[in-house]
Amino acid sequence: MISHLAQVGDSIKERRSQLGLSQALLAKLSGLTRQTINGLESGKLKDLGFNRVCQVMNVIGLSPGMPSISPRSAKKALWMAANTANVSYKREINPEQLAHILATGDLKREFIAHIATLLEEAPIPLLVMAVEEAAAKERVAPQTIWKNVASMADSLDLVRNGLFK
Repeated sequence: MISHLAQVGDSIKERRSQLGLSQALLAKLSGLTRQTINGLESGKLKDLGFNRVCQVMNVIGLSPGMPSISPRSAKKALWMAANTANVSYKREINPEQLAHILATGDLKREFIAHIATLLEEAPIPLLVMAVEEAAAKERVAPQTIWKNVASMADSLDLVRNGLFK
């Protein structure tokens, strides 16, 4: 673990920005407050337990050693997310279709249940990875995808709806 919390905060801030996450959204996704994320990133936070730091790092794909995304970049996030969404459904959504839906917000009727399952049940780090991969694949800003995710969750009236706003 990096010995200085301020260094961890710098890494988290940089990664959060790459992912197009606001401090408020990262706080919700990691179960902390926006003030805690702000304090961590600004270097003003004097202490934060190891588990809480790891919670934040896990959500954005940083490892607790030297912050790095190299282990995460080897994963196929859209493939994993599509397989998560396909559980229990006869028709499957493929990674390309999922990337397009996330990037455009254009949710076709035949994939409503898949997207609802994904947004409601997938682990948060998997959703973050899928957003990052879809943004790269579809060449759109991650912020755009997060807005689409929030809009889809709202229109589908999901329990996790408020999490993405």
